[in-house]
Amino acid sequence: MENKLDYEEMLRVAIDEARQGLAEGGIPIGAALFDRTGRLLGRGHNRRVQENDPSVHGETDAFRKAGRQRTYRDKIMVTTLAPCWYCSGLVRQFGIGTVVVGESVNFEGGIDWLRENGVEVIDLGSKECAEMLKAYTDANPEVWNEDIGED
Repeated sequence: MENKLDYEEMLRVAIDEARQGLAEGGIPIGAALFDRTGRLLGRGHNRRVQENDPSVHGETDAFRKAGRQRTYRDKIMVTTLAPCWYCSGLVRQFGIGTVVVGESVNFEGGIDWLRENGVEVIDLGSKECAEMLKAYTDANPEVWNEDIGED
């Protein structure tokens, strides 16, 4: 199956999406959905601010852009940040087998719950992902708290 080098290359797609979201004035979280061979199916980024739509997280955007798949068990969701509970629910609902996380320092989300429920979670500990989100959340705490459902 894929090795770490492959996951790093896949993460580059998600990072590019996060940077695009940041350039648009949004939260820099990107994601991409791949098949088990590493073929890109869909990519997206958090567009909650840009579209005034609280449901457009990076993972949901990538998932929607991938279109319908016969099965998701052999799919790999790559995301710059550990998925929130909403996106973790999407992974479980559709049975996505693997989640590659750029970083979980700024936010752990549902990764323990995903692991407990049989999802392979690979945390790459990307310094680039962590620094990009930290800079954004420090500058925009209200938007970030809204994104993760904090008051």
